[in-house]
Amino acid sequence: MGAMRVLLLAAALLALACSHGATASDPSLLQDFCVADKMSQVRVNGLACKEAKEVVAEDLFFSGLHVAGNTSNKQGAVVTPVNVAQVGGLNTFGISLARIDYAPSGLNPPHTHPRSTEILTVLEGCLEVGFMTSNPDNKHFTKVLNKGDVFVFPKGLVHYQFNKGATNAVAVAALSSQNPGVITIANAVFGGKPSIPDDIIAKAFQVEKNTVDFIQAQF
Repeated sequence: MGAMRVLLLAAALLALACSHGATASDPSLLQDFCVADKMSQVRVNGLACKEAKEVVAEDLFFSGLHVAGNTSNKQGAVVTPVNVAQVGGLNTFGISLARIDYAPSGLNPPHTHPRSTEILTVLEGCLEVGFMTSNPDNKHFTKVLNKGDVFVFPKGLVHYQFNKGATNAVAVAALSSQNPGVITIANAVFGGKPSIPDDIIAKAFQVEKNTVDFIQAQF
């Protein structure tokens, strides 16, 4: 009977651990910090830790988020990320940040963050934002945001921001991963290397192949 109780307890603990692993965004840290050692050849789920005695304040520091990004591009928007690639001290913390600048009519095009939920705060301007739910509903949630407004984009769902105003707009996004990743839908579908065969894309989008060829040429 005692052995059975032990087995049941072990099973319960395993189920609890698996449940936590399935819902967590990034692995939880097991020490005060684990500053990324970007020179390490060790491959882990995340980045190897720098020796604690070698950590300095600059490892947890970033400067420049007050500087406007250059929006002179086709989309009229630019993202300035502050994730583990820029701040090694974010390693294992499960958070990151980004500044997004938008010219008038600028667009942060439909994209997803495969490893992160995002919470966006508008600092200046007026943004139309939205996201799509997963199949089969594909429901479109959209909202016009003004200065000081906040909106949440659920993890992994396709979302976007568009500057509706006549002046520049600025937003800051907080993300629930040290490395949220980004998949821009148009780039992935039409700009992949090697490219997805145009007959596959044509069938998926129910358009002619020459239309696909034209769009692919833009990427």
